[in-house]
Amino acid sequence: MGKIVTFGEIMLRLAPEGYLRFLQEPRFEATFGGGEANVSVSLANYGMDTAFVTKLPDNDIANACIRSLRGFGVDTKSIVRGGPRVGIYYCEKGASQRPSKVVYDRAGSSIALASKTDFDWDKIFEGASWFHFTGITPALGGDLPEICLEACKKAHEKGITVSCDLNYRKKLWSKEKAGEVMGELCKYVDVCISNEEDASDVFGIKSESTDVTSGKLNKDGYRDVAAKLKERFGFKYVAITLRTSISASENNWAGMLYDGKSGESYFSKEYNMKIVDRVGGGDSFGGGLIYALSNNYSAGDAIEFAVAASCLKHSIEGDFNMVSVSEVKALAGGDASGRVQR
Repeated sequence: MGKIVTFGEIMLRLAPEGYLRFLQEPRFEATFGGGEANVSVSLANYGMDTAFVTKLPDNDIANACIRSLRGFGVDTKSIVRGGPRVGIYYCEKGASQRPSKVVYDRAGSSIALASKTDFDWDKIFEGASWFHFTGITPALGGDLPEICLEACKKAHEKGITVSCDLNYRKKLWSKEKAGEVMGELCKYVDVCISNEEDASDVFGIKSESTDVTSGKLNKDGYRDVAAKLKERFGFKYVAITLRTSISASENNWAGMLYDGKSGESYFSKEYNMKIVDRVGGGDSFGGGLIYALSNNYSAGDAIEFAVAASCLKHSIEGDFNMVSVSEVKALAGGDASGRVQR
C-alpha cells in the first residue's frame, strides 16, 4: 500500500469551552481542523502513510498548525508556504434542541489564493496509491477548481485511486455552481462519499420518502441514489452516511456502501450516539472507509469499520478522530458497552 495524499484547507478552530455559547465567556479553545486534514490524521492514527497538501502562510500560527499535524504522524513536506493568512472557523457546539453553529472567517486564506503553479503533482504523487479531496476545496473558488481538476487528472493518469466526499456547503457556493464543478471532477473519482443531502444538493439525485429535518430516512431509497450516481459517473464505490437527528445531542448513525461492480448494497448496523462533538464526523467516516478499502476489507466489513470509526469520533472533542484500529474493530465487532478498560 502506497502513500495516501489528501488536499484541502486546514483552519484554526476557535470554540467556547464545553457547550458555552459564543462569547458567553471571553475565552476560546484554539485547535486546528479541516476536512482533508482530518482524514489524514485518522489514517495516521491507523498506522497508514499519509500526507496532507495545502498552502499556509509563513508565520507562527501556520507553524503551530504544521507541528500539530506532524505530531500525529502526518507527512507535511508538500505543504506550500506563502500567502497572507490561515483561515479561521468558530464552532459553537449544540446541545439538546439547540443546534451547533459554525461561523467562517476564511476569505483570503493562503489556500484560497493558491495558484496552479504552487503544486507539482508529479512530485506530490510519488509513491502514492490514493488521493482524497472534498467538495469544500473547489468551493473556495479562485484557481482551486482547476487545481483540483489537475490533481484528479494526474492521479487518474498514474492509476492512483481517487476518493471525494461531496461535502456540499451552502455558505461557500450555490447548488448550480457545485453541480457544474463537481460534475467535471467526479469523472475522475473512484470512490464517492455522500450523505442524505449532498447527492440531492449537488446533482439533484434524491431518495424518496426522506426528510432529514424530521429524522425520517428511507434506507432502501439510497440504493437507487447510489445506483444513479454510479450510472452517471462510473464510481467503483458509493458510500452514503445515514444520520437520524433526534436532537443535537442524540443521533442514530449508520451507513451504506454500494459496490459498483456487483450492484450490491451493504448497510452497517445502526448506533445510537450521545454526541460530544459532531464536527469532523463525516471526515472520520471517510478516513475509516479509505483505511478499510486500502486494506482489502470486504464491502460489508468496510462500511462497518467506517461507521464505527465515525461513531467513536462523535465522542471526541475537536476535529480529529484520535482512535486506534483496535478500538474501531472492537466497536464494529459489537462491543458498544463503553465499560471501563482496565
